[in-house]
Amino acid sequence: MKNILVVDDERMIREAVASYLEKQGFKVFQAETGQEALQLFKKESIAFIILDLMLPDFSGEEICTMIRKTSRVPIIMLTAKSMENDMLNGLNIGADDYITKPFSLKNLYARIQAVLRRTSDDLKPLVEKFSWNNGDLVIDYDRSEVFKRGEKVAVTPIEWKILSAFSKYPQKVFTRDELINLAFDMDFEGYDRVIDTHVKNLRKKIEDDPKKPVYICTVHGVGYRFGGDVR
Repeated sequence: MKNILVVDDERMIREAVASYLEKQGFKVFQAETGQEALQLFKKESIAFIILDLMLPDFSGEEICTMIRKTSRVPIIMLTAKSMENDMLNGLNIGADDYITKPFSLKNLYARIQAVLRRTSDDLKPLVEKFSWNNGDLVIDYDRSEVFKRGEKVAVTPIEWKILSAFSKYPQKVFTRDELINLAFDMDFEGYDRVIDTHVKNLRKKIEDDPKKPVYICTVHGVGYRFGGDVR
């Protein structure tokens, strides 16, 4: 049984989602405010978060950003907004998926299942740990952890999938479609820019200068490849 935290200030939506997910076998915790959500997240073993953007105290973006500093727990954002820029902003701060209101409970459940599949079945590593550029970047496959100059880097489940694929096959050029197939379900329907957004976020976390990347290099007109010397 997985613990899911539903964060929404609209009681009817919160309770409808909770009731439906409990029938699917989940244990559901509810929070009306951002502060309550953070307290529950620290207290309980939360395996999944459904997070509304519009909360009375903190915004959903702020809550997501705070959680991403310490955890890779899957997060689906809920919002009445429907513009592409809002969706990309949610992905920029670490959300794994994005669904707009109104939505069907069956659709939400399908999204949850899809996120759980792609975040729980990580790529098998070639070795337990790799180090690049004299320890500048270290990837621990056994623990699913990334270190930059000895400091642990918080990456999202999707970012971990992409980085794992890159680092397992250094110098291989990946197209965007290949990265989508590796990081998402095969039936993923979305924008190519979604991959660009995740790559941009990874660069901010592991590159000294994201504008002059050493590890995640752009191959113009094709996709991306992984650089760096193994040491």
